Amino acid sequence: MKKHRLPLDVFSPNCPARQVINRVADKWTILVFMALKDGSMRFNELRRLLQNVSQKMLTQTLRHLEEDGFITREVIPTVPVTVSYELTPLGESLLEVVDQLRTWAYSHIPQIERARERKAKRPSALSPIIANSRMRGSARASVSAAL
Repeated sequence: MKKHRLPLDVFSPNCPARQVINRVADKWTILVFMALKDGSMRFNELRRLLQNVSQKMLTQTLRHLEEDGFITREVIPTVPVTVSYELTPLGESLLEVVDQLRTWAYSHIPQIERARERKAKRPSALSPIIANSRMRGSARASVSAAL
């Protein structure tokens, strides 16, 4: 096992902790963890449950999670071949955090929706400099003259 020198710095792109956070904070990763919470699932079961995930993205996510030791992949010799996935003890240890995130999201949906509605009702106020840089030709000249 490779040892890392302390202190770790999650703000550094080379920090192993940052790499782990990037991996587990991915949208599909979190949903895969939630899907596997109650036990193993076959690939197509996961794909149907997750909805809107492409086969390529799900395959990539599952490979990364297996590579990092969060899940196991079992190939069952059937016709056609069946593949199932299950959380490892390491994956189960992260499941508590993922479940807390889900619970937090469920309980804060009303506040987030209200904030989005307030933001949508506010007019977009561009600063004069930004507005000026987006204009062309004579329109820019007349705004510059007015400033």
